[in-house]
Amino acid sequence: MRILQVLPELNSGGVERGTAELARYLVENGHESLVLSNGGRLVTTLEEQGSRHISLPVHKKSLFSLRHIPRLVRLLREEKPDILHLRSRAPAWLCYLAWKRLPKEERPRLVTTVHGLNSVNVYSAIMTAGERVICVSEAVKGYVTRNYPKVDGAKLTVIHRGIDPASYQSDFRPVDSWVDQWNKDFPETKGKKLLTLPGRITRLKGHEDFFQILRLVPDDHHGVIAGGAHPRKAAYLDELKNKAREMKLENRITFTGHRSDLREILAHSELVFSLSQTPEAFGRTTLEALSLGTPVVGYDDGGVAEILKTCFPQGATPFKDPGAASKLTLQLLESSPMIDAPGPFILENCLAQTVQVYRELLRQDP
Repeated sequence: MRILQVLPELNSGGVERGTAELARYLVENGHESLVLSNGGRLVTTLEEQGSRHISLPVHKKSLFSLRHIPRLVRLLREEKPDILHLRSRAPAWLCYLAWKRLPKEERPRLVTTVHGLNSVNVYSAIMTAGERVICVSEAVKGYVTRNYPKVDGAKLTVIHRGIDPASYQSDFRPVDSWVDQWNKDFPETKGKKLLTLPGRITRLKGHEDFFQILRLVPDDHHGVIAGGAHPRKAAYLDELKNKAREMKLENRITFTGHRSDLREILAHSELVFSLSQTPEAFGRTTLEALSLGTPVVGYDDGGVAEILKTCFPQGATPFKDPGAASKLTLQLLESSPMIDAPGPFILENCLAQTVQVYRELLRQDP
């Protein structure tokens, strides 16, 4: 099969990683993998692993982006993919409109993946327009059926995201050279027990809840915010640092910026947190931390709740309740809880099930 995946950019984030993982899997299993995006730091890796990247500025949420539709029509005619897999709203609209311009007999089969619990409107509805719609959790499927009741439930498929157990083993520990470099880069963390909130710097990740928790734990614990800030979020990052100073936490919190060694950071941590202010569609870092043997305190909603229920139910705490999360944090720091991860959330399962969706769709009449 020839598969064309489309997303805004190839930098960091769950959609980007999922796209790259599927692209590698397709090549390893004899298929042709094409990825269309505005580019980014993952392009080199993608191409080294055998995929072909097509660069086009499909990432902008602007009416001016409609000018790319004729070029996308030509692209679909020239490349003739068997499957067009759309993963994000802005490029999905552009590609869908291009796809509709083709005669039915020239159209690739259309797959969309709903990665997030986005605002409910016409713009977001495009992610339900696929001939098959992949939902990354039961929470996402419930969101689609509740908010888009006209969508045929028969075309919805839940495929949980997953991780490679070989890369996230409970006995994994960072090598000494990594620890030495970490202590050199962040000397304020040396000798401390790390409490880590992973994720990009956005208002939805629960940083202020994390600050409230950190105020209540012993001083030998140090907070780590592992994630970068997009230039558009620079003002919010400054706001967070000011808030930390106001709460007298500036010496107990480290902002690492973007990191490519999150696995090592999670394994080096005493506890990891998932405090998103809106339900997570899946919660990959929760699963990664648990698979590494690091307990997670997470709000009991969305995809994170599904992971915790299966792998670590004692880590669930009421949604958006930092007080309850603080109490649970103190309890977990005093115990050695058992973790059963990754459970069924295995990358190989996710990728094989996605390819199966493609095969089934190609066997069906348009």
